[in-house]
Amino acid sequence: MKSSATQKIQQFYGQFQGDDTVLIVIVADPDAMASAMAVKRLLWRKVTSVDIASVNEVDRPDNLAMIQRLGIKLQQFSGLNLTAYSKFVIVDSQPNHHPAFARFEPDVIIDHHPDTGVQADVTDIRPQYGAAATIMTEYLRAARIKPSTKLASGLLYAIKTDTRNFERQTLIEDVRAFQYLFRFANKHLVNKIEREEINLAYLKYYRRAIERKRKRKDWMFVHLGAVETPDVCVLIAEFFMRVRSVNWSIVSGIDDQMLVVVFRNDGLRKNAGRVAKLSFGQLGSAGGHKSMARAEVNLADLKPLVACRDDEKMGQWIIRQIQTRLRNRR
Repeated sequence: MKSSATQKIQQFYGQFQGDDTVLIVIVADPDAMASAMAVKRLLWRKVTSVDIASVNEVDRPDNLAMIQRLGIKLQQFSGLNLTAYSKFVIVDSQPNHHPAFARFEPDVIIDHHPDTGVQADVTDIRPQYGAAATIMTEYLRAARIKPSTKLASGLLYAIKTDTRNFERQTLIEDVRAFQYLFRFANKHLVNKIEREEINLAYLKYYRRAIERKRKRKDWMFVHLGAVETPDVCVLIAEFFMRVRSVNWSIVSGIDDQMLVVVFRNDGLRKNAGRVAKLSFGQLGSAGGHKSMARAEVNLADLKPLVACRDDEKMGQWIIRQIQTRLRNRR
């Protein structure tokens, strides 16, 4: 593995020159932000400048806490002049994961989600890994860079988050990365970020979810209707997974003319990513891991199929889309 890591870091550094201006583009979440921090550290004093930009709005309290407490300088991608950059890097994602990625050609792609056949000068896609932060920790070690306290804390938190504290299927590499980072991280700082999970304004969605929930055998479903951010669907889906006898949690909502469907399950003999892709892949972007997945469909493409603004009818339609696939994947 050591030689492989050395080869990877050499390929990575081979893409950059001293006069490059680099933009790291992410769909902001803990794993993406920590991985972007690692890329920025790797390129310190090796290029002219490095910026980090997010294609999505950051609303979740834990993500906002991570930005504030770790001092992450995160810009909004939509407001940037891309001609100011000579190189583009995507971490913890791939070009077809968000429409905004179509605005540029990535030079480097580093990700741990299923490979969608993307092309770049350097691609390092390892879907068997639990977190992109694990890959970036290997890069740092191969470059012989000791992470700062804030960088180590961010990477540690990212691994904890994306592996669900190692409850999801992971590799020994994830464990090794966690153990290595633990030596340099500030555990109190990580705990502070973890505790800031719920925004007071989100409490209304918990009430709505409880009132509208539908439970059928071992799965729970709710369509929340309009939401302030898709992160609400993630929070509710994970909340329902704590309910006794619930093995599947599926939560949907509408944000900015997009239907977002979030899948969670216990990971036993089920594949959330496959169910998401079978249910919605023909309509929009869909996929993920065995125990967690996501689908996003433009409402304009759904109008011929369902009354999008009728929450009851939309919920019934989503159930019909999924139910057959759930039966077939037990």
